[in-house]
Amino acid sequence: MERAVFVYTTYPSIVEAENAGRALIERALAACVNILPGMVSLYRWRGAIERGHEVVMIIKTRASLAEAVRAAVKEMHSYSTPAILVIPLESVEAGYLGWLFAETEGAKA
Repeated sequence: MERAVFVYTTYPSIVEAENAGRALIERALAACVNILPGMVSLYRWRGAIERGHEVVMIIKTRASLAEAVRAAVKEMHSYSTPAILVIPLESVEAGYLGWLFAETEGAKA
């Protein structure tokens, strides 16, 4: 049985996140993306602790499209090593799940 997943990623700007999110929806790889600006990230990169402002994107899609979403995000992303985390969903309201599947039915991977 097909399941829904969230794909979590971050972007350096809201503009880049919106452009990527629109492309994912236009290609029917996602039913919806949520973009949350204003995040501060602390992380180790190349031996140094870095601090940056980022934008979170949560991509709502089918599990069977997760790899295509991952590839599309990586292709459009300005980071050389973007965070792309696929999170399985334990339970989704039936009406919402039906909408998500309908919106991603014609995916152009």
